[in-house]
Amino acid sequence: MTDPVVAEPVPTIGPRSSGRSSALIAAGIFLSRLLGLLRQSLIARYLGATWVADAFNGAFKITNFLQNLFGEGALSASFIPVYARALEHGDEEEADRIAGAVAALLALIISVIVLIGIIFAPIVVKLVVGGFTGDTLALTVRLTRILFPGAGIFVMSAWCLGILNSHRRFFLSYVAPVFWNVAMIAALLGFGPRVRDVELAVVLAWASVAGAALQMGVQLPSVFRLLKHPRFVPDYGFPPVRDVLHNFVPAFISRGVVQISGFIDTFMASYLGVKGVVTLLQNAQTIYLLPISLFGMSISAAELPEMSRDTGVGAEAFERLRVRLNAALPRVAFFVVPSAIGFFVLGEAIAGVLLQHGKFTHTDSVRTWAILAGSAVGLVASALGRLYSSAFYALRDTRTPLRFAIARVILTGVLGYLFAFPLPRLLGLPAWAGAVGLTASAGVAGWLEFLLLRRALTARIGVTGIPRLALLRLWAAGLVAGAAGWGTMALVSPAHQMVRGLAALSLFALVYGVVTFVLRVPEARALVGRVTRR
Repeated sequence: MTDPVVAEPVPTIGPRSSGRSSALIAAGIFLSRLLGLLRQSLIARYLGATWVADAFNGAFKITNFLQNLFGEGALSASFIPVYARALEHGDEEEADRIAGAVAALLALIISVIVLIGIIFAPIVVKLVVGGFTGDTLALTVRLTRILFPGAGIFVMSAWCLGILNSHRRFFLSYVAPVFWNVAMIAALLGFGPRVRDVELAVVLAWASVAGAALQMGVQLPSVFRLLKHPRFVPDYGFPPVRDVLHNFVPAFISRGVVQISGFIDTFMASYLGVKGVVTLLQNAQTIYLLPISLFGMSISAAELPEMSRDTGVGAEAFERLRVRLNAALPRVAFFVVPSAIGFFVLGEAIAGVLLQHGKFTHTDSVRTWAILAGSAVGLVASALGRLYSSAFYALRDTRTPLRFAIARVILTGVLGYLFAFPLPRLLGLPAWAGAVGLTASAGVAGWLEFLLLRRALTARIGVTGIPRLALLRLWAAGLVAGAAGWGTMALVSPAHQMVRGLAALSLFALVYGVVTFVLRVPEARALVGRVTRR
């Protein structure tokens, strides 16, 4: 981190710990992400980095926009603080009324958007991946129309997540995507060896829709056990519902702005003129999101309901929020700092182990590594920024994160163009290297957003951040571990890619754990303590 701020001493009596909650979320995310990596590995095996893979990933990116825009981010930021506050006050009737009204309004809006998306799919595709032509363009349109209903189901699944998280039922909502991944993996294993690329992409799209229905279906029984007497009526006149919608609009725009940033990357990548580059970018993003989801999302998602319960008006409430935030930040940094170093140093090992099978070649792995290294630039900032955004959402302030997200997207767009097109030509690099410029520019913009968020929240509730010495220990341990992993890659022959990669990654993790434990990093000692107690 640049210019970290030393946190003030934490009182010995603090707010309710979210450690167990974040561990449950991380466990659920880990299982779903593990199967997600298997899914991506199978897609790489059967589709490689071809025009069909580009079409599937382009269509998936488009429909995933709806899920991310309306789903967990915007909905959690607006719905959970209001709903959790009603639960905290013991008003179950009001809580049920809020939940039912939000579900009805959300279902109505999403149904209309899905219908529009299916009808106008050709226009939407040209807006997002304008560089696609011919068969690639036609297949992308076809797959987009199939995937849109599944995206709508994912949005309603996010409503289930909000209910469960507010009741501190974390594991189910984050393990539910396992069922979506299982549906797609089953389709890949069943049809991958038997059908052509295009037919497989269509089958995979239908499997995604079926998996979305399964993901929502496994949550519904628990949700309806928690809701006593819900009325699914779009009750806009109810003040708490208006409060949710009032907070939703800026959160929705903020999420939209962030999604536009991702679309800018995909749009520019489609014009690089290299087949498979959109797929390589998608593969790198899937890997990049693993530590973001496991550590940044799990901790921030666990903290949001607790922050929403704790916050109020006055210095005492701000102090509780500040203490909670300063306790959570080092927990995230402990995992994402080595992840960033690992992406930069051992990206070839990661891509080789996860993706280098079948039609996915060693050249594809090396290019994925380069794109991952670009992503590593902003990994720490993106993960820590989620916690700062959650603190603002708990304060029912969704407008401040929106302003900073807009600044981030503007910078991403400007730097993305410069890094993707003029800079590679100036340096004499191949066209595919523009994808590295896209991820690196997004990382630089992520640091801008993080620093703005930290400064604004510090001005509001007091000094926040991680002690400099604590960060120095994490970076030192990560660099030592990176050197050990790099040495392993140099010693083992590339002919044994799987063994080479697994050995390097295992040694990296082991060395990081040992060094942080020796350096008395509290998170390392706590982790060892939990393991030895079991």
